[in-house]
Amino acid sequence: MTRTEPHFRIGPAAESVPEAPLALGIVVPVFKEVENVGEMVRRLDTALEGIAWEVIFVDDDSPDGTADAVRKIGRRDRRVRCLQRIGRRGLASACVEGMLATSAPVAAVIDGDLQHDETLLPRMLDAIRMDEADIVVGSRYVAQGGVGNWDRRRVAISGYSNALARRILGVRLSDPMSGFFMLRRDIVHRAAPHLSEIGFKILLDIVVSLPSRPRIVEIPYEFRARVAGESKLDPAIAWEFGMMLVDKIIGRYIPARFVSFAAVGGSGIFVHFAVLSVLYGGLSAGFAAAQTGATLVAIAYNFFLNNILTYRDRRLEGAALFRGLATFYLACGIGVVANIGVATYVFENNNAMAVSALAGIVVGSVWNYVITSIFTWQARR
Repeated sequence: MTRTEPHFRIGPAAESVPEAPLALGIVVPVFKEVENVGEMVRRLDTALEGIAWEVIFVDDDSPDGTADAVRKIGRRDRRVRCLQRIGRRGLASACVEGMLATSAPVAAVIDGDLQHDETLLPRMLDAIRMDEADIVVGSRYVAQGGVGNWDRRRVAISGYSNALARRILGVRLSDPMSGFFMLRRDIVHRAAPHLSEIGFKILLDIVVSLPSRPRIVEIPYEFRARVAGESKLDPAIAWEFGMMLVDKIIGRYIPARFVSFAAVGGSGIFVHFAVLSVLYGGLSAGFAAAQTGATLVAIAYNFFLNNILTYRDRRLEGAALFRGLATFYLACGIGVVANIGVATYVFENNNAMAVSALAGIVVGSVWNYVITSIFTWQARR
């Protein structure tokens, strides 16, 4: 079946490259937004009349042809660029890479689902040009702002997340989870070395990562209903948010990704004992066979949950998923041997069962984390 090409209209300013120096780079992180790309360019063309701008769509290798749609427009309008990432994903990292890719002195981030109000961009740019702010945030929670047609559950989750971020991280923002903001590009360069490995909302991460708190202006906007495509929100987002908070609190001592890996491993203990109870107590299997089965199931459980949560930005799919599972089994098998060896050695030297067991668990966990980070979920650059 032939896929219908997206329709779009390019405004009159697209005929040639603007003579004025580039003033604004707009970063649009996208995933499966092929239907929205043309409309986004059209809206930016209308809203930014008289401003020299470029837009960078950062696409995490969408299977629907989003990157091709951007390039098709870009062949006629050199203000439109595509940054296609292969083997990497994540909203926060997409925003950072896009902001670092633009040559403009000011960068804006706006979602590709058309739910943010692009008509505010000139006003946001004026605030930075007049040196009123380092960062300008589109806020849903100041006077005249709003969340549109959100249901009560989403409103509650958003409000709780904002309150938690303000309380734990000390951020003075009405909408620290906003994905619609503008800032001087040098701000990104200053914050980049300190950004979390596990990102959720990049604005919050940038603000708390800067050596000194920036000047921030918030402008109200009404969150729109989605036009096309699908929401990127899923239960894993809440985990990502929690891990970012962990990173900002103890990240200088313990990597947040390791905390996530260890938490998943801890939950795997309950899976292990549940399967062991069923096999040994319910099905009357021998203990050795039941223990083996429970171990294999728990390792598989840890792998798939880590693939969803801990390594969301490097998530394995297709054939890579099964190769990853094989390397995970191998690494964890060696980790079990290391666990037992270290625990036995410590016990023989001090006869403290709890300390010995803990030593074995720590060594095994660190081994599993380091080896699987390298061989199972290796970062692709």
